[in-house]
Amino acid sequence: MPPVRNLPPGYTISYPNRDKPAARATKAIVILLLLISVALMLIVTMGGWSKLQGLKPVNFAWCLIYLVIAFYVARWTRGLLPIAAAMAILLLILAVIAGTGYSGTSWFDRSHAGFAPAQSSFGGSGLSPDTLGLVTLLIAPVQVLLIFFAIRGFSQGWNVEVEVPIDEAKRRGASPSASPPPKPAAA
Repeated sequence: MPPVRNLPPGYTISYPNRDKPAARATKAIVILLLLISVALMLIVTMGGWSKLQGLKPVNFAWCLIYLVIAFYVARWTRGLLPIAAAMAILLLILAVIAGTGYSGTSWFDRSHAGFAPAQSSFGGSGLSPDTLGLVTLLIAPVQVLLIFFAIRGFSQGWNVEVEVPIDEAKRRGASPSASPPPKPAAA
């Protein structure tokens, strides 16, 4: 439970850093990058379904976690930004290894003779190995951008709150969260 807040009469809580254009832009960019990451991961998962080696549940879990993080970032939850950056670092490493073939065979190597084409999760033929390799490599720069903007958003202090008079909050365009002070009774 959040602690009880004792505001002086006629005051409300304001978050001045959330009103800045840079903070709003950073929030929108982080959400967009999380959604793009989910789309790219789902393209690789669905398009190369038969050739993925046991990471299918991990891919779906990763997508779900990114969607939850995007939801909470949209609600100005600053605490999930370092988690998003940490997960982006891990996904960056996986994408570079899978895309370049450092672990053995990359998607691009699967277009040579002797490799069967990938089947999609819907039973048809999946995406070509070159397309899957390109999408896998596209995940890497998206994760680099996500790391950068998540850390930038964390440093912007979205959680800073100040007590301001209700009139001042209305002047700034915020809706007051506290009720106006009671009017004195007439004698």
